[in-house]
Amino acid sequence: MRKGSNVPVPVSAVRIELGWREGPGVPDADASALLLQESGKVRSDADFVFYNQAVHASGAVRHEGKRTAGGSVTDTLSVDLAGVEPAIETVVLAASADGGNFGQVPGLHIRVLDAANGAELARFDSEDASVESAFVLGELYRRQGAWKFRAVGQGYGTGLAGLATDFGISVDEPQPAAAPAPASGPSPAVHPAPAAPPAPVRQPAPPAASPASPVRLTKVTLTKESPAVSLTKQGGTSGALRVNLNWQVHKQFKGWGSKLGRALAMHADLDLDLCALYELSDGSKGVVQALGNAFGSLHQPPFIHLDGDDRTGAATSGENLTVNLDRKDAFRRILIFVTIYEGARSFADLHATVTLQPQHGAPVDFSLDECTVPSTVCALTLITNTGGGELVVQREARYLIPERGVSPQRTVDYAYGWGMNWTPGRK
Repeated sequence: MRKGSNVPVPVSAVRIELGWREGPGVPDADASALLLQESGKVRSDADFVFYNQAVHASGAVRHEGKRTAGGSVTDTLSVDLAGVEPAIETVVLAASADGGNFGQVPGLHIRVLDAANGAELARFDSEDASVESAFVLGELYRRQGAWKFRAVGQGYGTGLAGLATDFGISVDEPQPAAAPAPASGPSPAVHPAPAAPPAPVRQPAPPAASPASPVRLTKVTLTKESPAVSLTKQGGTSGALRVNLNWQVHKQFKGWGSKLGRALAMHADLDLDLCALYELSDGSKGVVQALGNAFGSLHQPPFIHLDGDDRTGAATSGENLTVNLDRKDAFRRILIFVTIYEGARSFADLHATVTLQPQHGAPVDFSLDECTVPSTVCALTLITNTGGGELVVQREARYLIPERGVSPQRTVDYAYGWGMNWTPGRK
């Protein structure tokens, strides 16, 4: 499609794929959607769907997350057009660059797919991006009761914050630190920013029914140097915490892992299992895993649930583990780990990303370092209740090697001192 052109969307539900090619120096990108009324503004901050607010209250628009395959990355939104509220006239489809600009993002495009069968209904390729850090790539809009898609291609130099505020979203952005007070005399009053700062964030009058707390755009990435974060301080104190593991197989192998890596790459049926050891405040302990159908429960102990068994690693809607933060006082600690169930003998040459998405507060993610040992189990993250209801997420990224005849689960137990009794299980 050309910029400004439009096509009919004759289906009741669509998937929106924001796509680009990965590579050295290419920043990450994130898809988002804004639901606009006839005025061209949102009704409230709840009409913004993005990585920190993944599901619209109506359920009609969802941020589904990323997948990587064959050197390409996609971030996906789903839109149930039949379920979009009558007051909404337009669903703006946007992208924001994390740590760079879109001139550094090759192959940037947006696709509209029929949610029922995956057929492509429209595609728009952005070819003129430069210093923009946010883009409106397209929009779904109503005309005489029918939906259409328009290719837009409008860039913003002020990032996701500037784009969101243009449509009436109230954004909670970190403010620069005030200048130091003079050595003597009273501290100066704190005044608003100058009239023309380098990257202004315009604050329109808040729309009616806007939530008291503005939208937070921040994300948290854990590293070896900064391996922990408090969910409580990030605002993740209630609702559901979703944990996702997304992985891909590397095609470059070296050293001792070359044979294992080549074997791993050829296994289309690679099956990694996301699991959790838990210890509750009453002293009870257990495991949540697909093995033995121990999927857990969100609304009764252990207040942790595994919702499926993904065998690809590519779908964020596949295998996810959910923790009920409304019952955070019931937890002492939760250790989330992953095991190889079948399809490979080691984690060698796997690249994986772990994402913890609280219902409220900033998402927390980190990458796993490339495995350099013949490991079949990896401790991902330890969530600890430090007292007073504060939950701290600790990046572990720790590959373990089971001894002969010792299961991966028992290996994790020994390493972290859980002290459980284990029996063989199947799934």
